[in-house]
Amino acid sequence: MGKKGFLEKYHEKRDFDISSEPFGDEKHKKDSEKQIFVIQKHDASRLHFDFRLLVDGVLKSWAVPKGPSTDPDEKRLAVPTEDHPVEYADFEGVIPEDQYGGGTVMVWDAGTYENDKKDDDGNLIPMEEQLKNGHSTFILNGKKLKGGYTLIRTSKGDDEKWFLKKVKDEEADARRNPVNTENKSVLTGRTMKQIEKEGNKK
Repeated sequence: MGKKGFLEKYHEKRDFDISSEPFGDEKHKKDSEKQIFVIQKHDASRLHFDFRLLVDGVLKSWAVPKGPSTDPDEKRLAVPTEDHPVEYADFEGVIPEDQYGGGTVMVWDAGTYENDKKDDDGNLIPMEEQLKNGHSTFILNGKKLKGGYTLIRTSKGDDEKWFLKKVKDEEADARRNPVNTENKSVLTGRTMKQIEKEGNKK
């Protein structure tokens, strides 16, 4: 990805004189080698969860309407959105209502992830290649979510869709329902109502 395309869609959709969302720059893109993920609870026109994986210096992003599940029998719809800057992983606050994605944003979960997909020779397949091929598996090391997950593309084009699904492993638990029971930010310990009232807080 060259400079021309770096976060182009992300920048086009936002007025940074109004929104406090991070702009992002090429320097941070080059310096971002750590494999991190973040899940942000986002109360925009509809409440949903934004699932993001840091791949090749940007946060690859999907909107997950029902949020992630710890039940391996549950498939959760994941709709791809524009790449976000790595700085967005720490963004928590309120996007003005007249802006794209206007509403309250919480850092619901965050941590690192491990690439968990190998080719026939036992070599790890780069995450960028996995996503390009439409099937990616990885291990989350978050505060709320842990263990293997997979992203599977089910359609391409203007109506591109994916499924986010828990892998059957020791962290799988059909009895848990974390999107409903774990309602505080892992960044600040705040609820959505507190974030809405207080706004950005570092």
